Amino acid sequence: MNKTLISNSLRSLGLLYALDKVRFQLEKRNNKQANRLFRKANPDVKLPPDYLMYESFQMNYDKYYTESIDAANWLVNHFKRHAPLENATILDWGCGPGRIIRHLPEILGENCSYYGTDYNANSIAWCSENLPKIDFNHNGLEARLPYQDDMFDVIYGISIFTHLSEQLHYDWTAELLRILKPGGILFLTTQGNAFKQKLSEEEIGHFNQDKLVIRGKVKEGHRTYSAFHPPAFMTKLFADAKVLEHIERPIETGRSLPQDIWIVTK
Repeated sequence: MNKTLISNSLRSLGLLYALDKVRFQLEKRNNKQANRLFRKANPDVKLPPDYLMYESFQMNYDKYYTESIDAANWLVNHFKRHAPLENATILDWGCGPGRIIRHLPEILGENCSYYGTDYNANSIAWCSENLPKIDFNHNGLEARLPYQDDMFDVIYGISIFTHLSEQLHYDWTAELLRILKPGGILFLTTQGNAFKQKLSEEEIGHFNQDKLVIRGKVKEGHRTYSAFHPPAFMTKLFADAKVLEHIERPIETGRSLPQDIWIVTK
């Protein structure tokens, strides 16, 4: 049996959560020494509880903190191609335990305004207590945010659509465009053509018909809930906006499959 068949079978049996908890413990054990060395070398770095880190990313402190500085700079370089960032108002949609947003005040300076929102109440509680100079909000899965119309110059969501149902794709796109300034940019990543190798034959058939592929039967929004995005579906999703860039990054041996980048404006 291949991994896809095993995963889908466990999903149907309701056992995927249990498997994910086992995976968390294995990753925690495998990273124990590296994480201990990171804490020793960086005693002043505030780190979220282990499961919050794992649930939104990986169970490795250096990747969560140090490598995420590179990720934040990578994001900023994309932003700069399409939007002036001086005095910008920036939202991290699906910020988790602050992996990216915590670095932006140092990269862009304190003249910008920084916001983070997430459906995980524990992540938002930790961020609010430990990451100053950023305004955090706890949202539900329902596409409703407490921000005024046309508020943000930049909104970004890293691998957030990958955990939402089809209807919430449309609902959240409308809500994000509502709070985006005219001429502002919306930066999102999705599981596009590079992820077809992870799909079953039936799923590939749906994908090739430009249909969103959903692996549900678990809590929506959780890491085990997964969506795969044909480019034509995303183009349809952004019918009320303008796509500035769609970037399909090449697959690199020994690295995780690269998500597509979508940069959109209104």
